[in-house]
Amino acid sequence: MTTSAAAAQCVDEVVSTFGSVFSSIDGWRVAIEALIASSAGVVGTDAIDPLAESLVLPRLSEPGALVIGAGYVAAPQFLADTDWHLAWWLGHSNTFGLGAADPGIRRLEAEEDPTAESFRDYTNLEWWRVPAQTHAPHITGPYVDYLCTDDYTLTLTMPVTFAEQLVGVVGADLYVNEIERTLLPVVRRIEGPATLVNASGRVVVSTDPHRATGSILRDALAGTTLPCGDTGLRLVLDAA
Repeated sequence: MTTSAAAAQCVDEVVSTFGSVFSSIDGWRVAIEALIASSAGVVGTDAIDPLAESLVLPRLSEPGALVIGAGYVAAPQFLADTDWHLAWWLGHSNTFGLGAADPGIRRLEAEEDPTAESFRDYTNLEWWRVPAQTHAPHITGPYVDYLCTDDYTLTLTMPVTFAEQLVGVVGADLYVNEIERTLLPVVRRIEGPATLVNASGRVVVSTDPHRATGSILRDALAGTTLPCGDTGLRLVLDAA
């Protein structure tokens, strides 16, 4: 297989892998926006939580699920009965806070009291901040997620809107080591160094051992760069 053919195949695999997750997220967004619209924008946790749970559990329950956490995060002061809220569930392979081999699917217990010492303003985090600014889907990471996974993670999010206003984000977490397991075989078919980076040049997967996951490939535009559809990811070949 030629380098160009192998690279094209790699791009297709990246688009397929992340496109599948974004497709699910978009479906969740549509359902949540429909609920909010049907309530004329007045909705509480008693409606949002069961809907979010019913939407994300099928994806979290898939055998060998790539998605290890998913849900809806409300814009501050949007919900009728609370100012801050995460309707987020963790999958079987997500051992956050437990360390068990299979802790099962469960609700993330997040601190939502802004006066509490352990409270964290999630609107300052990239997975919220960028979709809020761009009104577009976004991939955050790789980064160590101390809120939901405690491990190297990619978080895929997109904005939820009502009457052209941001009312939250919906998204999913993926473990980077699972993405590596999925994508490295096809990346290795490319002759020479090949590195998958996010929109800011942060390394997701690389065949170059000197390019560590999560590091910044500052010369990402020096080599041949192939966009991976509309994911925001790029495949960099033979960068200096």
